[in-house]
Amino acid sequence: MIKIQQHLVDDSFFMSTPFSESKKMILKSLLEQEQIYVYEHQQQLMFELLLREKIIEAAKQLANSKARFATFRFSRCNEQFWRRNKLGGFELREGVLPSEAINDIFQNSHLYAFECATAIVIVFYKAVLSVLPGKTFNELFANLLLYDWHYDKDLGIKTKKGDGYIPGDCLYFKNPEVDPQTPQWQGENTIYLGNGLHYGHGIGITTKEGIIEALNKRRKKYATKSAYLLKQTTRVDFKYLSRFAPERAQTRLYLNPEYFVIGKIGSATFLQ
Repeated sequence: MIKIQQHLVDDSFFMSTPFSESKKMILKSLLEQEQIYVYEHQQQLMFELLLREKIIEAAKQLANSKARFATFRFSRCNEQFWRRNKLGGFELREGVLPSEAINDIFQNSHLYAFECATAIVIVFYKAVLSVLPGKTFNELFANLLLYDWHYDKDLGIKTKKGDGYIPGDCLYFKNPEVDPQTPQWQGENTIYLGNGLHYGHGIGITTKEGIIEALNKRRKKYATKSAYLLKQTTRVDFKYLSRFAPERAQTRLYLNPEYFVIGKIGSATFLQ
């Protein structure tokens, strides 16, 4: 469910506004959640729809790139933009703009190799770069380090329990009986693309069952416990990031009374 300025809104109102197919999919998922998603104003919602759409696009771009899966020991990067540290992470070189360094991962993907958590953070950065001005992005993320789940505080990544996931969320598949010879497959971080599809770096784009099947092939001998999807979601702070969005990323909606009926139950106002 969605609430804007104390109004609960249904899909008949939003379907009156032209959306891309991916935004419609994201919006439908938000409306179908038992949890109420609260927005201070319509632009906050529109920004989240846009950024989630860009997360999905960035995940697909990375999936179709030549960037490879590798453990930290064997990670690779373009040394023109990044310095690979002793842990296998990528530190932004002095004098390099963060926006240029993130874009290079997609433009020269054959020079890169990293594991799945780093891939998720890269996807998030690329998506944010797609909706914020380059100058703003460079100011917010001036000291980039790509390493595991290390991320800039302004990205605002948070994980919460529950299975109410939405396209553009990061999900985690756990492999409880992983082969000790390949500990990197103890789990897989994925971006949920919607329509039952996930992107997992090193596995590709596939279904929930496909991710589980791939992890089960990497279990120890005589394993009996299957890999499974954890009931948790990881996402960026959409509301915080919306503060930095230009007007074009905050397409306005207007509460046109033609599309809803207002009713009150106690202090709550419902739009139908």
